[in-house]
Amino acid sequence: MTPEHSHHPDAIVERLAAGSRPTYVRDFVYGGIDGAITTFAIVAGVVGASLSSGIIVILGIANLLADGFSMAASNYSGTKADIDNVERIREIEARHIDTDPEGEREEVRQILAGMGLTPPTLDEAVQSITADERRWIEFMVTQEYGLAAVNPSPMRAGLATFVAFAICGAVPLLPFRAPYVTPSLLAGQAPLALSIGMTGIVFFGIGAIKSRWAVTSWWRSGLETLFIGGMAAFFAYGAGWLFSSLFDVAI
Repeated sequence: MTPEHSHHPDAIVERLAAGSRPTYVRDFVYGGIDGAITTFAIVAGVVGASLSSGIIVILGIANLLADGFSMAASNYSGTKADIDNVERIREIEARHIDTDPEGEREEVRQILAGMGLTPPTLDEAVQSITADERRWIEFMVTQEYGLAAVNPSPMRAGLATFVAFAICGAVPLLPFRAPYVTPSLLAGQAPLALSIGMTGIVFFGIGAIKSRWAVTSWWRSGLETLFIGGMAAFFAYGAGWLFSSLFDVAI
């Protein structure tokens, strides 16, 4: 099996010098899945209520803008809160090192001992880590609190969520406007059936792509995401049909 990266000494030096880089895969997947699910849920619910395609498009676009921005803003705020928390921990550790350095050294010693280090290697490791305050603080942030030393940009995280939400969320709406653009493709086809098929492809595609950063096979991850989206659509359609029957809503 071919390794994911080279283990040549020069390649290792270059890779470590570059440092860790934040990834926005989670934000894109999160936005894409939610965008497709919520928009298709609106489509299914409105169709279940026997309302017009115009209402579907209006509500769908409103969802893309309002819910997409809301998710992006929430992700931005959540990511920023995580970063602020890491900075707060850094300040706490810096204060502890200044006021009680021996106590902090003992914490480092016990953490390393828990990793299996024993004297004299343990003593040398403690001395090396605590010799530099910045390295000492980062060690405590990651090892004592379990926090990430490298965090993504809140703005980029929010933008990735919004873009994915808008792109994937627009797919369920296309069949209801597409006859004006591609009439031959939709000739004799029910827009809802096409919307189901296109949205299913989006769900499966997102899951398959997500497997690139997981140990799950691409087809299993795709089917899992497809199942989650399908269940959301099923309940939305059922709710629309039920309430239209109860309240006699129809065009």
